[in-house]
Amino acid sequence: MTLAAGHGFLSPTGVEIAFLLVGIVTLGAAVITVTTKQLVHAALWLVVALGGLAVEYLLLTAEFIAWVQVLIYVGSVVVLLLFGLMLTRAPIGRSPDADSGNRPAALAVAVAAAAALIWVVVDAFRATWIDLDGPAQGSTKVSGAILFRHWVLPFEALSVLLLAALVGAIVLSRRDREREGGN
Repeated sequence: MTLAAGHGFLSPTGVEIAFLLVGIVTLGAAVITVTTKQLVHAALWLVVALGGLAVEYLLLTAEFIAWVQVLIYVGSVVVLLLFGLMLTRAPIGRSPDADSGNRPAALAVAVAAAAALIWVVVDAFRATWIDLDGPAQGSTKVSGAILFRHWVLPFEALSVLLLAALVGAIVLSRRDREREGGN
């Protein structure tokens, strides 16, 4: 009698264990990002959280999406956020006015949003099965075709929004400098 070398819930592979551990670190970094009172530290923890997502994509063998995650989010969005912090001369250390006192309401909204997101994802993929014998779905060709066919407009809209935020930060910082110089 030989035991079948089966793979199941109670016998995870190394990739699944790594996926779980990276997911826990990513979740922790995301929680620290939204709970810290230091804006620069929040931006740096955001880098850790977004980098963890890139590692998760690599573990899912979606290399193209992982590199897009690193280049666009870690490389561009976080740099834009840090430039915005520098241009508006946000406080570097602990800031007492970084907390508005609405933490219970914010927590309730976050829990409700997470529950709604989980419900929508579970409902959408309840009867979906991955065809492991079919063509690779995470390949660069398939991902690029889907990205440029369906998601070009949202990406362009986001880039215009980020550009507007950067221009707004520059305008606000110039107004403060003019007020200081005029007094």
